[in-house]
Amino acid sequence: MRKPLPVFLLLASLIAPGCTTIANHFPGVYTIDIQQGNIVDQAMVDQLRPRMNKRQVVFIMGSPMLVDVFHPSRWDYIYSNQPGGEPRVQKRLTLFFDDDSLVGVQGDFKPSRVPVIKGSTEVIIDVPKKETEKTLFDIIGSWFSFDDAEAVPERESMPMESNDIDPLEDNDPGNP
Repeated sequence: MRKPLPVFLLLASLIAPGCTTIANHFPGVYTIDIQQGNIVDQAMVDQLRPRMNKRQVVFIMGSPMLVDVFHPSRWDYIYSNQPGGEPRVQKRLTLFFDDDSLVGVQGDFKPSRVPVIKGSTEVIIDVPKKETEKTLFDIIGSWFSFDDAEAVPERESMPMESNDIDPLEDNDPGNP
């Protein structure tokens, strides 16, 4: 008599990969968004201008996903997004350089011809200085330091006439 266990295991191993497709369509089952590659959007591409150097392009776009060893003047940016089990959407952008300057753009995005003027979103807030009481550490520290203006006597400045002698200078006529 043959044992049905090996046949059952073989059949189960062939059917099991299909369970993920079935499980994705159950209501209430959460599936994550899968993003791969460089995130590229139209606002980033609109900032690209002809004759930009490679450093400026990397600042705007980030490092390229693919740089061909045999064609170092071609950079490929590939972005793939699969939101929540839906079909995958892939965007591609290829940049071409001549020496160190950008000469061409090809792919799913096209740069705009109008210069992009991006307003600042930063807000400056002036915070007034808070009056704080002196702590015990500040009080004890002031006993041993000479940071206070009252502790160090200042030299009084008075207008001097040409025949007055300054007591701090060496005005001995016998000393050259």
